Amino acid sequence: MSRLLTVFFLFTLLSTSAQEVSDIDQIKLVMAHQETAWNNGDLVGFMNGYWESDSLIFVGKSGPTYGWQQTLDNYKKGYSSPQEMGVLTFTNLEFIPLENNHMLVVGKWHLARTGLEDLEGHYSLVWERKKDGWVIIADHSS
Repeated sequence: MSRLLTVFFLFTLLSTSAQEVSDIDQIKLVMAHQETAWNNGDLVGFMNGYWESDSLIFVGKSGPTYGWQQTLDNYKKGYSSPQEMGVLTFTNLEFIPLENNHMLVVGKWHLARTGLEDLEGHYSLVWERKKDGWVIIADHSS
């Protein structure tokens, strides 16, 4: 009986780990699409990684912004040219499962810009698995 419990425990552990890896890979893929969209000057495509809801929260240097549209409008205002947008690179430092349908991602962003000073900072992103896939529901970037 104890052997059966050990096998069941190992199977459960491996299944959970495989699910987490799969979730991490899915989130990494969304973020790779975000980088590509940003680097192509496509802010709407970049925003596809965010929850399209008035409940989305983005916290930056100016404080919190609520809603997908307002977040997009702020990006358009702050990065109105390809030169200002530069080339975005994400470096994910940690993926922390919060529960079955949520993940915290902590990392670093960098904008390499020609003719302007490069920008960089850190982020903590709360992701939620929705029926259509993983989306950012809260973003704190500095």
